[in-house]
Formats: sequence, C-alpha cells, structure tokens
Amino acid sequence: MTDLRRRVGESPDINFLHEIGSHIAAAGPLQEVLAQVVEFVTAIVTCDSCFVYVLEKRELVLRASKNPHPGIVDQLSLHMGQGITGWVAQHKQPVAVTQNASDDARFQFFNELPEDRFEAFLSVPILCRGRVIGVINLQHREPYEYSQREIRLISTIGYLVGAEIEMARLELENALLSSQLDTRKTVERAKGILQRDLGLDEEEAYLTLRRQSRQLSRSMKDVAEAIVLSEEVRRSLKDSET
Repeated sequence: MTDLRRRVGESPDINFLHEIGSHIAAAGPLQEVLAQVVEFVTAIVTCDSCFVYVLEKRELVLRASKNPHPGIVDQLSLHMGQGITGWVAQHKQPVAVTQNASDDARFQFFNELPEDRFEAFLSVPILCRGRVIGVINLQHREPYEYSQREIRLISTIGYLVGAEIEMARLELENALLSSQLDTRKTVERAKGILQRDLGLDEEEAYLTLRRQSRQLSRSMKDVAEAIVLSEEVRRSLKDSET
C-alpha cells in the first residue's frame, strides 16, 4: 500500500488510472475486485474509512470495508435514496461534505457504524453503461477539504470498475444458481431412492431427508449425496458380482 500511495503522488494521473484498470481487469471473484477498489481509493485519498456498496435488487449492500466490520459487511443495506449513499446512487452524482457530515439533511445514522460520527464524507457512484452498480464512500474523523482532483479521480475509479463489479457479481449469481440446481437434482434423486426402497410417497421422502438433515446437523445436500453415493456403491457391487 505504501508503494501504491507513493506512485499516486509521483505518477501522472493517466498512468495511475491505467494501472488501476489493469489491476481491476485481472481481478476475478467479486470480493477480489472490491478489495482492489478499496486499495486504490485509499491510495488516492488517505482516509479513515472506505466502504463499497453494491446494488442488489434495489438495495445497496455493504460488501467491502477498509476497516474490519465482520458483523455488518454483507449484512448492512440501504434503500435507493436513503442517506447520502442512497442519494448518490439515485442521482448518479458525487457528494462531498467537508465537515459536520451528520448535519447534512440526507445523512442516515447507523448505530453499527462508528464511522457515522466522522466529520467529512465523500460519496461517488459506481456506474456501468449509465446504470448505477454501487457506491464508494470515504470518511474522515476530522474536517477534510476534498480537492477537485481527488473527487475526479475517485469518480473515475467508479466509472472504471463498474463493468468489472457487475461482471463479477453476475458470475457469483450464476455460480449460486448452478449450485442450487445441482442441490435440487441431488435431492430429487435421493427422494426417488427413498421412495423406491422404503415405499414412501414424494412428500414423505422429502420430510425424511429434512429430518435426517436436522438430526445430523448437516445440509440436505450432504444427506442426499450420502444416499446417492450409497446407491452407487450398491450398484457397483452388484455389477461386480455379475
């Protein structure tokens, strides 16, 4: 991080932005992309806090933070238009408050965030093809005058990373959907085995799987996979005997 901050001060903006683009493009999963965003933003503006919110189903969800917030990252969410963050997402415009941020009429206080007692606040939208993808927030404990250069650079990062964040988010959604589909297929196969071997109807087979899942403190997918594996082993033994 120290080397990165040094290059911000020494390199022309265009070179630094090129470096940002190449790093972000090389990042893979969503959390890696968001971590890169936090790293580059805090290299440009030395701040006390940095949050990245991602828009998901009309909700802005806190997905990355400079400071450790295990209890609220991936949990805290805002509606469009709620607080300064929601206003920025709704209007697609940056907001810079140099002091007394909590006095701003758009400010939304959260007990979970000690940063909400900070003085200065910079919030910029993350955009992809004109659509809001998320919001980047920077905060300072003491009053801070954000320069036009800093606002423009952070805003440019919001433009640069929008497509990568959207792509990474969609890939994550597709992976989850694929996993859910695999689970459903495995559960259906296990239900069929129970119906055949125990003479159960479909609902009874499902309830049996759920009951075993609770008793063993394992997921239904784990229980279903065990039943399917047992069936495959049994078939293999029969085939070897013949």
